[in-house]
Amino acid sequence: MAHDALLADFRAGRKAALARAISVVENHRAGFDVLLGAMHPALGRARRIGLTGPPGAGKSTITTCLTRHYRRQGLTVGIVCVDPTSPFTGGALLGDRIRMEDVALDPGVYIRSLATRGSLGGLSTATREVCDVLDAFGTDRVLIETVGVGQSELDVARTADSSLVILVPESGDSIQTLKAGLMEIADVFAVNKADRPGADRLRTEIELMLGMRPGAAAAPSAGHHGVDLSRNNLARQVREAAQRDEARWTPPVLRTIGTEEQGITELAEALDRHFEYLETSGQLRARRRTRLRERVVDVVEEKTRQRLWADVGTTAWLEARLPQLETGAATPFEIADALLARSADLLSGRST
Repeated sequence: MAHDALLADFRAGRKAALARAISVVENHRAGFDVLLGAMHPALGRARRIGLTGPPGAGKSTITTCLTRHYRRQGLTVGIVCVDPTSPFTGGALLGDRIRMEDVALDPGVYIRSLATRGSLGGLSTATREVCDVLDAFGTDRVLIETVGVGQSELDVARTADSSLVILVPESGDSIQTLKAGLMEIADVFAVNKADRPGADRLRTEIELMLGMRPGAAAAPSAGHHGVDLSRNNLARQVREAAQRDEARWTPPVLRTIGTEEQGITELAEALDRHFEYLETSGQLRARRRTRLRERVVDVVEEKTRQRLWADVGTTAWLEARLPQLETGAATPFEIADALLARSADLLSGRST
């Protein structure tokens, strides 16, 4: 096997082997699937935490602060930073190692910058695979920092066990926050730069929207319909529900000042409580099973694309039928069905 030596060094815990394995996987070099297959039985130890939010919210700062917190607990940390793609090199555009320089040299921390490479979901297509490599290496916490592109970064919820949404007072009004879909994916909210004007208002607005969600937890003293619709009371009910042990998880909305490491302990504790909730409720297994199912779907789609469109005969067959499409003698759906029917051996790998 081509990667036997690499796997031996990887299983021995050598960080150079970790770096090489990630490069093989990220760039889908020959044998990357065999390498990932060998690592698959070792998956499941790492807690995967996604950090997302608009540009300038302080995601890198919070990531660094959480890393310091976990390192003080003796935990190892892998950081996957997904950045915009350079139009010149195709690589990650931003320098996360520079922004995280005080933890980058820690032997218990591994940082990897990945380019989005055109992915519209805010995450590189190889992000999940790189997280798998870090997990198989024995990393305790994997922090996934997204590119921060607003409404198109919801893929983080499919990749992480817990999703942390970081906002700042200047993130915009509550309607913009709701429109971005962040209410649906957030397990924990952090209002960063909480020393700025408008931070408390933003926190209250988020809690109000959480309280108005269908099935939101209400305090026992709520009004006639189960919820006291008073503005302050509804926000307080959500805040109290987030602190109680509930059958339903209510995302806490916490205040942080990342540059001063204020609120980081509470943030880490909230993430720990969420993971405990996932374990006790059975949601952790459900989320990870969903992730495995989606992984299989992704692999099938990728293999299908490769086998179909790398085949010269298939592309020539399609070109020959474009005149029928142009004249309306055939529809794209008919051509697609015919193409799949003639490609059965190609898709199954039986074609030579």
